[in-house]
Amino acid sequence: MKQYSAKRSIQLLGHILSSYGIKDIVISPGSRNAPLAVHFSELNDFNSYSIVDERSAAFVALGMSKSTKLPVAITCTSGSASANYYPAITEAFYSNIPLLILTADRPADYVDIFDGQTIRQKDIYKNHSYGDFQLLEDSQENAEDENFNIIKKAVELCIEKQGPVHINIPLEEPLYNLVSEMPVFSPVEKTIQKKSYELPSNLIAEWHLSKRILILVGTRDFSEELEMQLNQLVKNHSVVVLSEVNSNLKHDKFFSHIDRYIFNFSEEDIKTFAPELLITIGQNVVSKKVKYFLRKAKPKSHWHIDPFWQPDTFFALSEKIETKPETFFGQFLNKINLEPQAYYNLWDSLRDKKDAKHVEYCKKIGFSDFKLFENLALTIPENHNIHFSNSSAIRYAQLFHFEQKHIYCNRGTSGIDGSTSTAMGFALKNENPTVLITGDISFFYDINGLWNQYIPPYVRIIIFNNGGGDIFKIIPGPDSTNALDEFILTKHNRTAERLAEDFKFEYFKVEDEQTVERVLDHFFQHSYQPKILEVITKDVENAQILKDYFTEMK
Repeated sequence: MKQYSAKRSIQLLGHILSSYGIKDIVISPGSRNAPLAVHFSELNDFNSYSIVDERSAAFVALGMSKSTKLPVAITCTSGSASANYYPAITEAFYSNIPLLILTADRPADYVDIFDGQTIRQKDIYKNHSYGDFQLLEDSQENAEDENFNIIKKAVELCIEKQGPVHINIPLEEPLYNLVSEMPVFSPVEKTIQKKSYELPSNLIAEWHLSKRILILVGTRDFSEELEMQLNQLVKNHSVVVLSEVNSNLKHDKFFSHIDRYIFNFSEEDIKTFAPELLITIGQNVVSKKVKYFLRKAKPKSHWHIDPFWQPDTFFALSEKIETKPETFFGQFLNKINLEPQAYYNLWDSLRDKKDAKHVEYCKKIGFSDFKLFENLALTIPENHNIHFSNSSAIRYAQLFHFEQKHIYCNRGTSGIDGSTSTAMGFALKNENPTVLITGDISFFYDINGLWNQYIPPYVRIIIFNNGGGDIFKIIPGPDSTNALDEFILTKHNRTAERLAEDFKFEYFKVEDEQTVERVLDHFFQHSYQPKILEVITKDVENAQILKDYFTEMK
């Protein structure tokens, strides 16, 4: 016989979440949130997942939401548990991933009297959430009506803003009173408003006056519609489209390896390649060089197209286009002329020269992190989802051509802290195989991402283990200090072999080019366990190889 929480606020919460189609809830253990754990795990409308570590749990939920494109709820006990959610919440805030955060709490009058597991939870995420709410305790006057409105408002805000929204839930004891039948609540009247967009006429005139138009696409999900729209723009060489590996756009006329082309731009090059009109789409861009280039280039106009964020990243923002790019270009393409421009040919000549140098350099390079990424770009099956960790992994990925159209990286805050958990969350909600490509420090930092029972057997993890945070040998500055090895790079001799055994992954370790190629031949084949491939490159001068690459690109 099923048993549900007797607390009306929790029963109401389940009713409203179900009404809005929120089906997935990640539960971390504890007593104060036991009413939520008991209730949601018994309801047929919900898929409940148990993840012990709250920091990992929130990133797992973030990955699930990335996969399903739907809100995911997370719930934890009171006290420091709620603080452990914060890294994933900041990532969700800047990436517009809808997380509904349900933190259980002591009654409000227990705060700051030194009661156990009690901190100031109300508004704890207010700087990085789209809404912060607190329910009334069941014993308070008009609690049911008030809580109905609070929960409904919070859920609709989470959906509208596509970002994190927090509901703090004070719960009085007893916590474990149960009922076998659910009450009947009133239907939920949904009031989410769809926004319309009307194209301003001045943008059409500005487009026609501009001869050097550059479109920069940052982090975003694959969109077949947007890809087709941008294809129309480049067909006649009317514009230049710069994209990154996690822009998830594919076309021979897009410029997809930004750093390969602009890394060594001189002041004169910046003037030569500067756009008059800059149009940006999507969110955070990986390339620091393109930020430097465009800030120095000082375009006359900068339009940013996004329904949520309008950042002045390049200090030239002139037009905030607050809608989806598909909506904007759906109207825009019908009203503009597409004339060939010499600006495209300028960039195309640069690409031909730099691509040829790239091919020649790749021929010279042996076993290394650089060579591994070249091999992976050629080997990973096209139907796989790829998740890159931050720091070196995503930067290496920018240099090579990956055919996959579903490539992800946590670029909201660009932290290494939840890459594994995010990828595992994504994998458990996606029918296609997922591969995580990660550096050693990022992987070891997020070991608890493997501490769950839901990882599918078709998950693949590739760790390039160079014995530390090699990114700090690449970027300028850290190698000039005495603190590099121990405190910045954090040099180590750890491998993932024992972890793979503990978490029931098949494990492969390679330390030379021939073995990498041999293992990759069968690594993505079907198996009954997920797999880890660890490539040990700590005896290779990986940082120098990458620095030499950019020297050769001159």
